[in-house]
Amino acid sequence: MFLEVIIALVLGVLAGTITGLIPGIHVNLISVLVLSFSALLLQITSPIVLGVFIISLAITHTFLDSLPSIYLGAPDEAQALNVLPGHRLLNKGEGHNAIIYTVIGSLGCLILGILLFPLFIVSMKTIYPLVKGSMGYILAGIMIFMIVKDKGKRLQSLILFLMAGILGLIVFSIPNLKQPLFPLLSGLFGFSILLVSLLQKTVIPKQDINKPLTISKKNVAKSVSAASGVGFIAAFLPGFSSSQAAIVATNIVGDIGDEGFLSLVGGINTANMLISIATAYVLSKARNGAILTVNKLLGGIGFQEMLLFLGVALVAGGIAAMLALSISKVFSKFIVRIKYNYIVWGIVGFITLLTIYFDSYIGVAILATATAIGLIASFWGVGKNHLMGCLILPVILYFVL
Repeated sequence: MFLEVIIALVLGVLAGTITGLIPGIHVNLISVLVLSFSALLLQITSPIVLGVFIISLAITHTFLDSLPSIYLGAPDEAQALNVLPGHRLLNKGEGHNAIIYTVIGSLGCLILGILLFPLFIVSMKTIYPLVKGSMGYILAGIMIFMIVKDKGKRLQSLILFLMAGILGLIVFSIPNLKQPLFPLLSGLFGFSILLVSLLQKTVIPKQDINKPLTISKKNVAKSVSAASGVGFIAAFLPGFSSSQAAIVATNIVGDIGDEGFLSLVGGINTANMLISIATAYVLSKARNGAILTVNKLLGGIGFQEMLLFLGVALVAGGIAAMLALSISKVFSKFIVRIKYNYIVWGIVGFITLLTIYFDSYIGVAILATATAIGLIASFWGVGKNHLMGCLILPVILYFVL
């Protein structure tokens, strides 16, 4: 059994590396494939081994998914808000440092999350009934606060929030879309930034992988602690995603700079996945596809399984951190050897082809509309965080109506 667990962990890390690096291939997709072939797989192994594979896959993904977001501008939901600060550091020759900041957040939240795991378990049953019924009003209050504090651009912020929110409502109402978030988020956060870079004739400078880090210990502590806290909330509240948690966290910690923000978003993603194990154990509820698959395979997560998965998460996270830093060094060398215009058009073409593959021309229409809204935000100089209305408005209406 021990050898099987080790093999499953290693294979999970490899699979998580692939899902993290290739836009459009998500943890949930692999999890569904494992569940689909479970009858065959269970003839050669056990449910707990398949659970180890999925947990190590999911944790690894949270460390690696910052690479396409920062270097290529192709985010998934959890990394959408990291595109702009990551791109700013990339344009300063600090793309590798941007990855380091996300890894600091992920690894910090993984360790802190495991240390605080008993507290999460004890408090989860108490907090869940109190906030469940108020989630829509809490989110609405947060978004109103964010729009009001955007002095001088309140009307523009409100318009963009509503435009993105209405687009999100339309997209989620379209039946049989395979990857609705992929064209939606790629357009709002990726394409719009890449196209502005083309218009400005941006040239990616030589990347300095030895440049000293500028994040302070205070901001590391702030980002990791805030990410762990809101990651805890996001892990057991339905409809409350990592990006929404990031918006809440930024209003708690205040200005922590691009470095701290990258650490914060990277950490939330990992904390959310880790604490989802507690959610499955305490509440018997799954808030993401990976944990849902593990729950179905095992028929529920018990105390011993929970301890094993925590150990697997820690080992996988350590390996994933080293992989992320090593692969980032390779990315930082090659991204400056190719003309930036070629890179941008290559990314645009790749994402467009993936969109057509997943959702045909409906996906392309979503991608084009989302890109237009993202460009408006860039030209108006309004924070991209308001574009998370594409996810937040549907959730608010889900809870309130």
